[in-house]
Amino acid sequence: MLSAEQAAKIYHTNYVRNARAVGVVWIVFTIIFSVITMVVFIQPYWIGDSVNTLQAGYFGLFHYCIGNALTSELTCKGSMFDSSSIPSGAFKTAMMFVGVSMLLVLSSIGSISLFFFSNAGSVYKICAWQQLASATCMVIGCLIYPDGWDSEPVKRMCGNRTDKYTLGNCTVRWAYILAIVSIMDSLILSFLAFSLGNRQDQLLPEDFQTEDKKEEA
Repeated sequence: MLSAEQAAKIYHTNYVRNARAVGVVWIVFTIIFSVITMVVFIQPYWIGDSVNTLQAGYFGLFHYCIGNALTSELTCKGSMFDSSSIPSGAFKTAMMFVGVSMLLVLSSIGSISLFFFSNAGSVYKICAWQQLASATCMVIGCLIYPDGWDSEPVKRMCGNRTDKYTLGNCTVRWAYILAIVSIMDSLILSFLAFSLGNRQDQLLPEDFQTEDKKEEA
């Protein structure tokens, strides 16, 4: 039979191996999540036309396109670098929060490089707080965005029944749905990072730590 010290060492080795495997998975999904957040920020498909709208078109955080009812030709406007071209103050605010969310996710990827210079547990916790803050900003952005649906360009495309948080004849598009999904992803990744960070501080089981202290004494 194995001694307590040998069993503890085997347990410790397997524990470290499993923790590293989960950490690699966390890093991979963090990179994927950052790509999702960039797509959500850039793509103008948050809301758009439906079978009941007279005009084709779609709206994003800052860029939008509306079709001509006669020619069906799309006229596109809006730039993140020109606030005056964004049709609603709510859209501008939502763009700011979603942009901050994206930057926080990218900074968490940059923080991964700290694994080479700092304690792994601390790095995980830094990334976890960044991802949790990113989720918070994305939630605020998603909640504020519908406040701009009463703007003139949106009403022109979606109909007079359109108002704040009422979309009229238009529908929610995939980028908005992806933004909501990204909130769940960010929360899961942050909680996983917190868990990994706490476990890094307790890699050795108590009996192994006791044996080490006895040997040192």
